[in-house]
Amino acid sequence: VQLQASGGGLVQAGGSLRLSCAASGRNARTLAMAWFRQAPGKEREFVAVTNWSGSITDYADSVKDRFSISRDNAKNTVYLQMNNLKPADTAVYFCGAKNWDRNYGRAFAYRYWGQGTQVTVSS
Repeated sequence: VQLQASGGGLVQAGGSLRLSCAASGRNARTLAMAWFRQAPGKEREFVAVTNWSGSITDYADSVKDRFSISRDNAKNTVYLQMNNLKPADTAVYFCGAKNWDRNYGRAFAYRYWGQGTQVTVSS
């Protein structure tokens, strides 16, 4: 499975961005898909996840009510809509894929990763 993340950029606080993660490869659409982020000097942290059908989602407390994850299996693409962005959201955002299990919030459990896309929020 190969993942290609895109959509990052520079935005002012309060603004919005939509990230995309295109998946290719056998069984890609059967996998749970997630977004993580990593700021300089910090560990990679969980942001959001969706199961294969999009019927189950979960979010980090820091982004609930501001970010929304969705997927279009016809396009093998997962999206992260980010609204009301804050400077604390500045990080490199990575998409990951794995079989769904209770470790969906843990970076070590992910077998497949995209290359990351930079999100910078200015104050």
